Amino acid sequence: MMDVRKRTERDSRAVRPTVLAQPAWVTVLVYVVFALVGAGLCRLLGPLADWLVTLPWAPMKGPAELVASVHRPWLLAAGAVGGSAIGCFAQYEQLAVRVSDERVVLTRKGRDQQFPRDAVGTAFRDGKRLVLLGRDGAELAREECDLNARRMADAFTKHGYAWADGDPHRGEFRRWVRDAPGLPEGANAVLKARQRLLEKHGSSGDEVRELRDDLARLGVVVRDEKRRQYWRTPQR
Repeated sequence: MMDVRKRTERDSRAVRPTVLAQPAWVTVLVYVVFALVGAGLCRLLGPLADWLVTLPWAPMKGPAELVASVHRPWLLAAGAVGGSAIGCFAQYEQLAVRVSDERVVLTRKGRDQQFPRDAVGTAFRDGKRLVLLGRDGAELAREECDLNARRMADAFTKHGYAWADGDPHRGEFRRWVRDAPGLPEGANAVLKARQRLLEKHGSSGDEVRELRDDLARLGVVVRDEKRRQYWRTPQR
């Protein structure tokens, strides 16, 4: 009876989902650092405001007078609260990954993306991004990720997913140029609009990500290098 119980406990541990997220101490450290930075900036802001209000030609004299009128303890507290709010936003942006035998769940900004096991062909890291590919090589997800790469690889392989050390389709990408041949109808227009945004905001902007999703629906996988776009089409 004892052997059966132990075996059952081992089986239960084996199928338990693996959750990958920033450790609790990192979360606490982020809040503390941002709070201290915010308080420190406000500590410097007080004397600066006192000095500015003495200058008849000082710019933004109204805001300077307002800051100078606030008692220092309240100013420091406001800086700490503001810094903590920025830290909260930074944590909100972080990716959490939940890997189980049934599915992969990616959570960012309070939004879940769920991918059934049968839909996931390969997972890998591309620089600081986690990429999930479908069985046909189409890109299911590409998310910025600061999680430990080795722990991530271990989690995916533990639950039976294929993990690659790099993009298995890297050699298939071609650099995009205006009106590139071989693309599905409408893809060149999306890539053109995306290139403009990419040059202005880089690859992490929300609109750039949305256009990546639009290209995926057209059957185009795109990757960015130094604000240049490279594309391929999945195998059908």
